[in-house]
Amino acid sequence: MAAKHNITVAIDPGLLKKARAVAARRGLSVSALLADELRELVADDALYAAARKRALALFSAPLSLGGAPLTREDLHERRRIR
Repeated sequence: MAAKHNITVAIDPGLLKKARAVAARRGLSVSALLADELRELVADDALYAAARKRALALFSAPLSLGGAPLTREDLHERRRIR
């Protein structure tokens, strides 16, 4: 198991009371609750970064819609007029 480091967090007394209640309902300590939430936040951020990278890669190259390029005449259907 990796070594763990202690940190100090300053929060309002009311928030701490509510956090203790949430942690107790989940059968965790406040420390474990915060560690779980931070782990999830970091994992979500990594997933977002990967999705953003994939999306930017898609935008870097034009999409192929298939077919041959159309001429100006084809686009404006002027053949019917003549």
